[in-house]
Amino acid sequence: MFLEKIKSEGLAQLSYILGDNGRAAVIDPRRDCQVYVDLAYREGCKITHIFETHRNEDFVIGSCELAELTGAAIYHGAELPFEYGQTAREGDVFKFGSLELRVLSTPGHTFESLSFVLSDKDFSDEPLGVFTGDALFIGDVGRTDFFPDQAEKVAGLLYDSLFDKILPLGDEVLLYPAHGAGSVCGSGMASREFSTLGYERRHNPALQVQSREQFIERKLKEKHTLPPYFKKMEGYNLNGAPLLNGLPRPKPCDADEFDRAMKDGMLVIDTRSPEAFAGAYIPGSLAIPLDMLPAYAGWFVPYDQDIGLVLPRGSDWEAATRHLVRLGYDRVVAFLDQGMHEWETSGRQYDRIPAIYAGELKKRIDEQADFTLLDVRKPEEIEQGTLPGSTSIFLGDLPNSLEKIPDARPITAFCGSGRRAIIAASILKRNGFDQVEDCLGSMAACHAVGCRIST
Repeated sequence: MFLEKIKSEGLAQLSYILGDNGRAAVIDPRRDCQVYVDLAYREGCKITHIFETHRNEDFVIGSCELAELTGAAIYHGAELPFEYGQTAREGDVFKFGSLELRVLSTPGHTFESLSFVLSDKDFSDEPLGVFTGDALFIGDVGRTDFFPDQAEKVAGLLYDSLFDKILPLGDEVLLYPAHGAGSVCGSGMASREFSTLGYERRHNPALQVQSREQFIERKLKEKHTLPPYFKKMEGYNLNGAPLLNGLPRPKPCDADEFDRAMKDGMLVIDTRSPEAFAGAYIPGSLAIPLDMLPAYAGWFVPYDQDIGLVLPRGSDWEAATRHLVRLGYDRVVAFLDQGMHEWETSGRQYDRIPAIYAGELKKRIDEQADFTLLDVRKPEEIEQGTLPGSTSIFLGDLPNSLEKIPDARPITAFCGSGRRAIIAASILKRNGFDQVEDCLGSMAACHAVGCRIST
């Protein structure tokens, strides 16, 4: 008997494989799904069932891919017209040796959301754990803003699912959510990935309400970002995504090949650190540090364009490709072999972005210098404090908000630590802004050097 959690870094997506007596099930598999086959093989099990807690919005579900590899049956909720798989309904029971999964209908995050109650029949009929999808997280509950015209209804449905179905399973029941801290599917999640229903009932802030009405009111006040790629994910996860048949392997290219591909329309994503990108980058590149690809590629990268990578190390092609295919980006065709050194020694032009020290920024503000401080942090971060005279445009909205940037030059991109600022700086450069800077360290450094912060 076994149960293992598989975490997709960056997305903070949690999937699970469990099994006993030669049979196994996977819950919410990711698209690069060989890991589940390997784990089942290690345990001497065959994957026979794949369960989806809901139609995911933030990544491509790997159910069809895994079913192609294993022949397993796919099950999901009844409230959407899925073009693949079968319907599971409340009360359905699935057995894997001594393990048993019982289906609960738990709408709210989405209408078709399901939870799966785990029991070990060798010991008791009582619940041992519950896989809650995006209904209940550790430290938060699922967002309910995907249906703005039915906002009160879906928030009320989530309350009913939590307080009438999930929490009554018992305080000792282990909690297995579909996401952890850092996911865009909630906010305020705990950094730990272990909890019980009783602990959440007593300590989860979203559950400390006195009534259904208070819960609904709380949910209606929440503000979440809505990346444009969510629509692509919804389509893939309703109709079935194209099969990968293994992870794509981008071609290592020299500078000549890479340059030709760029002229043919390939988008270059530079995944190096902000410091490295600022020092020298290929003109026209989009900067997204490697570990930030899951959070921000979906805001800026089109689906109808080949992608070429500039990497911190050549071996990082695999991590970058995994991040991208999980978001449905299958056209990762090349990476620059030997990195920027190859580009530089070929004699090709490169550009740079001046890095501004927080102390210099403080001096400029104190002297009321003529420049634009562009703060690209999230609205909830802005509410906690800003620098005097700054212009706030959320990073995800920047490409469609360029006309809101004041005329004063240079433009100094700014965020919490400088990592999002380099993305913003590259977007500005790609759109023809010449006098662009990046404040490395950004707000964290400003706190350290004593900048005036307005609240």
